[in-house]
Amino acid sequence: MSERLQPGDTAPAFTLPDADGNEVSLADHRGRKVIVYFYPAALTPGCTKQACDFTDNLDVLAAAGYDVIGVSPDKPEKLARFREKENLRVTLVGDPEKTTLEAYGAFGEKKLYGKVVTGVIRSTVVVDEEGKVEHAFYNVKATGHVAKIIRDLGI
Repeated sequence: MSERLQPGDTAPAFTLPDADGNEVSLADHRGRKVIVYFYPAALTPGCTKQACDFTDNLDVLAAAGYDVIGVSPDKPEKLARFREKENLRVTLVGDPEKTTLEAYGAFGEKKLYGKVVTGVIRSTVVVDEEGKVEHAFYNVKATGHVAKIIRDLGI
């Protein structure tokens, strides 16, 4: 299992394909704060709720200087279907090899319905303008998480 990030750590660099197959890098967002959130699978109820919450609050977050990137192990084609079906405006990227998920401590053992399984740990990492971890939240709930982030960030 990968180690969880802590405030002050350098956020691991990544370049992943978005829903259109274009490469998105954390480095592209240098000079802006970035909320990178990790979710298990596109087109599932909890992940849909979370992605819709981020989309609904995207203008508020952007006005406060935050970009939002959602990362899942899905391929770009599935991300495109997810975006279209739910009218999502957040940037969605796929990490089928799970290297970024692991680098951020968002893949490993977790409890699911009382059983220990290996998979994506729903997590959110806030990266500052210099590429350092400002906040790292692990095992977050899909519902209500965006409102909590907004409160925690003082937006």
